[in-house]
Amino acid sequence: MTHDSTQESTYTGRCFCGAVELTVTGEPVAMGYCHCDACRAWSAGPVNAFTLWKPDSVRITRGIEHIASFQKSEKSIRKWCQHCGGHLLTEHPLWGVVDVYAAIVPTLAFTPSLHVNYQETVLPMRDGLPKQQDIPADMGGTGALLPE
Repeated sequence: MTHDSTQESTYTGRCFCGAVELTVTGEPVAMGYCHCDACRAWSAGPVNAFTLWKPDSVRITRGIEHIASFQKSEKSIRKWCQHCGGHLLTEHPLWGVVDVYAAIVPTLAFTPSLHVNYQETVLPMRDGLPKQQDIPADMGGTGALLPE
């Protein structure tokens, strides 16, 4: 973690091989876990730990020429390093945020506040956090909560 002239925190992240580097500045809009089938398939894991940032808080600082992307739906543009295949982030243009995967920014203290798309979970988690059936109402979801 470093500090810029406005005293906002800046965190550095890298792909698996280090060819691509990015920074996120300030504080995330939200942090949590996504259980949707798309995130599970993309991450090859049972859950995705996300950190959501305003787009102007995310900057590619090295290796932009090595970034590839894939857009399966209007909701998500997933990006990774062409050298190592390491996942970097997902742009969510409809919601005006970028998901920089929590594991990419290891110095950021990951403090999740909710689970989203919990109706699709394959890994029930009993952690006391709210379990959104889909996504929060202010993002176009039902806002319905599910029990742990």
